[in-house]
Amino acid sequence: MDDREGSFVAVRRISQGLERGSVYNSSSAEAVPGSAAWLGRGLSCVCAQRRDSDANSTFDLTPAQEESLQNLQNRIDVAYDSTIPLHQEALRDLWKLAFPEEELHGLISEQWKEMGWQGKDPSTDFRGGGLISLENLLYFARNFQKSFQDLLRKQVGDRSVWEYPFAVAGINLTFMLIQMLDLEAVKPRTIVGATFLKFLSENESAFDLLYCIAFKLMDQQWLSMRASYMEFNTVMKSTRRQLERELMLEDIMHLEDLPSYALLNQ
Repeated sequence: MDDREGSFVAVRRISQGLERGSVYNSSSAEAVPGSAAWLGRGLSCVCAQRRDSDANSTFDLTPAQEESLQNLQNRIDVAYDSTIPLHQEALRDLWKLAFPEEELHGLISEQWKEMGWQGKDPSTDFRGGGLISLENLLYFARNFQKSFQDLLRKQVGDRSVWEYPFAVAGINLTFMLIQMLDLEAVKPRTIVGATFLKFLSENESAFDLLYCIAFKLMDQQWLSMRASYMEFNTVMKSTRRQLERELMLEDIMHLEDLPSYALLNQ
């Protein structure tokens, strides 16, 4: 990112043509332009580098795990399409859940900036995360309404003058989890990814639930680090490391057992 230019969020387009098992090169990240007034300057996706020890490792899956992984990969491959009525309705539902007291004037409206989109058309931001990033936000809003509203409206903690934009941060979190869990591989190549598939085979909403946990954890890290927008990548890396540590704990039988799950009930 060139700090002399306008701000942007670097998020990779989830390519429908990407061959499963290929290694993603972070240099192919798509820069999504934003306005100079946008508060998320410096906000970008944390694209993890695979450790050498993981590069040649794969983990065998049960038939149930294979099926659950394929179903999730199918979700990841769906691009957000602003011409599809179901996608339009999902976006309207997100607005209603976020701002039930305020009528939305249109799918293209300056109102969307209140939620933390870069501009008046959220569909341009979904290019980076696909439909699943919208589904993640909807799941969060429907299942953990208080936590969702706390983060959306920045109601908890000593907040920074320059806060992260809620919606675009959510897209970055979706992408970070896809990378962390190695979900575009035919088989998981990390222990963390293999561990997650055990949860996914038992709960088809495991990815959405982990997203909610990650969002609350990220905000906690943000507050504890007293971060501002230029430290967002540092916060994301810290969030990822903490999630990986918790997923590797021996006594974790369900995602609800993760220590950070308790944050959703605060």
